[in-house]
Amino acid sequence: MNDLSLNKKNLHMLSDLCLVLGFASIAGSILAWFTAKQDDKEYGERCGIFVGLWVPSFFILSNRLSRKADELED
Repeated sequence: MNDLSLNKKNLHMLSDLCLVLGFASIAGSILAWFTAKQDDKEYGERCGIFVGLWVPSFFILSNRLSRKADELED
């Protein structure tokens, strides 16, 4: 098989990456909300909410990948 096969190690690595991306999305959402210019505050709020919506997706994906890796046999 090639190096990109979905083995236990790669699935755990992807799970960890999704977890980090989830926390980065939280930080990005807060950053987008606080750094919006005063004259365009609504855009910053909408952008912050949009980025904040990614968080549950990344956390759920992290959980599912971790559970799948635990189900695999080495």
